[in-house]
Amino acid sequence: MNHTPVIAVLCVLLASFLGAAGQFLFKLAANRDSSRPLGFLGTPWAFAGLACYIAVMLLFSYAFRRGGTVTVLYPIYASTFVWAAVMAWVLYGQPIRAIHVVGMILLIVGMICMGTGNAAT
Repeated sequence: MNHTPVIAVLCVLLASFLGAAGQFLFKLAANRDSSRPLGFLGTPWAFAGLACYIAVMLLFSYAFRRGGTVTVLYPIYASTFVWAAVMAWVLYGQPIRAIHVVGMILLIVGMICMGTGNAAT
């Protein structure tokens, strides 16, 4: 990540949080209207989820304009999985077990390895 501006990394970290939030908002939407196959699309939760995804794309675009590359920034976006686990714990009380923490650490180590390896090329 030596050649990737910090602002680009921060944008993608925020995008990863918003990507996870978007998934939870779509889950809320899907649970609200199950009377029609696509009825959930008319809920405010679905629109909020869509807004999250639009923000993700805008943040990625900004990060790329600031000098970030796909091979460095996209591995950072994998932190979405960590955010999702934390959100599930906070919002639904789903436990984060030791094995989950190990997986999160491996994801983070992998993101660092991929980002550092790609920045050096």
